[in-house]
Amino acid sequence: MVRSRAVSSFLPWFLIAVGSYLLGSIPDGYLAGRFCGIDLRTQGSGNIGATNALRVLGKKWGYAVFLFDFLKGLIPVLAAGIWGGHIGFQVASAPGALAALCSLLGHSFPVWLGFKGGKGIATSAGVIVGLFPAAFLFCVGTWLLLFTTTRYVSVASIAASIALPTAVTALFLFHRADWLALLVSVLMCALALWRHRSNITRLRAGTEPRFERKKK
Repeated sequence: MVRSRAVSSFLPWFLIAVGSYLLGSIPDGYLAGRFCGIDLRTQGSGNIGATNALRVLGKKWGYAVFLFDFLKGLIPVLAAGIWGGHIGFQVASAPGALAALCSLLGHSFPVWLGFKGGKGIATSAGVIVGLFPAAFLFCVGTWLLLFTTTRYVSVASIAASIALPTAVTALFLFHRADWLALLVSVLMCALALWRHRSNITRLRAGTEPRFERKKK
């Protein structure tokens, strides 16, 4: 009886983790490229995320990839949050936090592509809306400001990643977020910075490409 209860209580958490990872691991950028007869891993920056899809495949596909990546972060967090609210879990953000991290890991390290995925910025945006909605505008504002002034997507993404734990810390101090949400924001920032390490190297060397508007 005790073992049965333990299994039944563990099963939802297992399903959240695996389901979030599998949804996050869908390589929509890669699939979009293949649909167009292009392997994004060999074009542009070699990344399968929305930015490279926008550069290589054009606006239609780039925006579609961004939207799908965004939903890969949002849907698991919202679904897990609904379940957590139903059972009244003590740490309110726990189910969403697990879904958030697993969806990001799926996007960044998809099993289908040898664990080589995107950098997770669009998926992180979906996670932020689902888990830290009060911090979303601050992160988006930071991204827009840095992108507009530098035209570097990587700089804007790195700055927005750092802005996330900054905003969640403020929410935590005002009792608008719990300690687990704060921890997740720090882990998300660390993952984003680690995934952008090649961009940081190119920025330091002065070889990072800017995102320029195409001439008509």
